[in-house]
Amino acid sequence: MLNWDEYNNEEAQVAPAIKNTVPKAVSEASQIAKEVPMQKAAEPVSIEEGSRAEIARKAIENFDESEGIKELDEMQGTAGRVQVDDKAMINCKADLNQLVPFKYDWAWQKYLDGSANHWMPQEVNMTADIALWKSEDGLTEDERTIIKRNLGFFSTADSLVANNLVLALYRLVTNPECRQYILRQSLEEAIHTHAYQYCIESLGMDEGEIFNMYREIPSVAKKAAWGLKYTQQISDPTFQTGTEETDKQLLRNLIAFYCVLEGIFFYCGFTQILSMGRRNKMTGTAEQFQYILRDESMHVNFGIDVINQIKIENPHLWDEQMKNEAAQMILEGTELEIMYARDTMPRGVLGMNASMMEEYLQFIANRRLTQIGLEEEFKGATNPFPWMSEIMDLRKEKNFFETRVIEYQTGGALNWE
Repeated sequence: MLNWDEYNNEEAQVAPAIKNTVPKAVSEASQIAKEVPMQKAAEPVSIEEGSRAEIARKAIENFDESEGIKELDEMQGTAGRVQVDDKAMINCKADLNQLVPFKYDWAWQKYLDGSANHWMPQEVNMTADIALWKSEDGLTEDERTIIKRNLGFFSTADSLVANNLVLALYRLVTNPECRQYILRQSLEEAIHTHAYQYCIESLGMDEGEIFNMYREIPSVAKKAAWGLKYTQQISDPTFQTGTEETDKQLLRNLIAFYCVLEGIFFYCGFTQILSMGRRNKMTGTAEQFQYILRDESMHVNFGIDVINQIKIENPHLWDEQMKNEAAQMILEGTELEIMYARDTMPRGVLGMNASMMEEYLQFIANRRLTQIGLEEEFKGATNPFPWMSEIMDLRKEKNFFETRVIEYQTGGALNWE
């Protein structure tokens, strides 16, 4: 090890050597510089007088960004940085382009959870379904009716849902973190429509028959028409909230949309298809429906949180008349879904019948009522299909390439045991 004295001595010995080499290095560098011509600095590209490029350059030179900022401020109603207390679910004037700070952390978490729950229809193997569907004795007529009815309803229902999200709710819900989730939900609705189309195409069904059931089959048509009754008005681009009546109209839409269309209308069909999958029939179609059901469950939870937040921030909207309307809407939706159950399974099939489904739907209706602060209607209604709760558990999932159970992140093969 060197001490400081030795270090200084060594430095003194090295210095002359360095000194002697410097002139040589400089000389060599000078010689290279003489041999290699110096490159000229890049000259600006000339722009022809009167050309489009010249017009664009002059436009930017004269552009006044203050006009655009002023217009944004007028549109949003509030200039400057957004504070948490500036945010509101509806009729908010704070800048919607400023995502943070979050006011509703639950909305952002649902966006993250939905993104982690991503899947695509092509990931699901439909080979066994195709063979079973083409087999003459693979399925009963009642089972075939169930599959066709459900693909017929859902293939158009999710399109109606997506229209309501994109054309109405995104515009009228004035909170950026909630809008972020609505964008995610819109993508999921597109994936669901894709999944139904993928099943229909894979099975070689008559696409005209399936996609027009919402016009031609009464039990399907009534559900679609009921949904449009509550979603059509606010899809008008001239519709604006800000008055008690228009705010109530938005609230009616949210209740019809999240508590009924997504919160009741899907449950009979999903239970039927998933029961088929549990019996090792149409497992690919059932797998698609399981992924969709998990998405829809998250949609319902988000919508109920939005409804309850609007009630908190606007208590004058949640008067006795509105409570009665909300309860009536949920009960009407329940009755429509019971009619659909009777139509799709006039006889017992897949370990269930219309009476069992009626009790299940009453159980679901009770839950929707209590979730938005209303009293149960069907006292003593129980869940005859407890396995449905297990299927909706996001954490019980099988890895796409392995058999061990892991937390659900993206789509893959499911274990129906």
